[in-house]
This record gives sequence, C-alpha cells and structure tokens, in this order.
Amino acid sequence: MANQSQSFRDVVVWQKAHAFTLAIYRVTEAFPKHELFALTSQLRRAAASIPSNFVEGFRKRTKPDKARFYNIAQGSADECLYQLILAHDLRYTDTTTLQADLEEVSRLLQGYINGLERRSS
Repeated sequence: MANQSQSFRDVVVWQKAHAFTLAIYRVTEAFPKHELFALTSQLRRAAASIPSNFVEGFRKRTKPDKARFYNIAQGSADECLYQLILAHDLRYTDTTTLQADLEEVSRLLQGYINGLERRSS
C-alpha cells in the first residue's frame, strides 16, 4: 500500500485521521476552560498523534518499523475513544459522530496494517 502512494497525503487513512484531528480541535474549543490543560490538551494531543505516527511510519523502510508506528497510531486512536466517551459522559458535547469517525479511522488503519502483514508473509 505505502509503496503505491507517493505521499502520505494520498492515503485515505491519513486523510480521515487528519479530518478527525481537525474536528477534535474544533469541538474542544467549546470545552470548559478548566479543561484546557487537562482533557482538551490530552484529547488534541492523542488525536494529532494518529496521523502524525502514520506519517512517521509511512516513510520507514522496514516493515517492522512501519508496523511499530502504525501500532502507536492505533494506541492513540484507542486513547481518543476513551477521551471522547469521557467528554460525552461529562456532558461537554455529544461525541457520537466523532466516535463513529474514529472507529472508521481505526478500521482503515487496521486494514493498512493487515496489508503490511500480508506482504510480510
């Protein structure tokens, strides 16, 4: 997959993860100010980590190096999912759509990893 794309910008996983990150930045603008250095910061950092780690893995030359960064991106997606559940339960915002968007990113990322693993066999 990565070999077929000239740039990470061509990859749907990155495109969706970047769009998700932009949405997180927009929605957290409305979070309570006392969350600025807590949930707001943590959620933004974890969201940005998904496309950032994908990009870092994209240029790695070995499959184990690629897989490591893609796995870090998966972990960041899981972290975001919990933080979205928390924000929802704290009634800061309805995160249902964001959770669905994140689940799509996670599925695409898993598909990318599965493709990488198939090429390793």
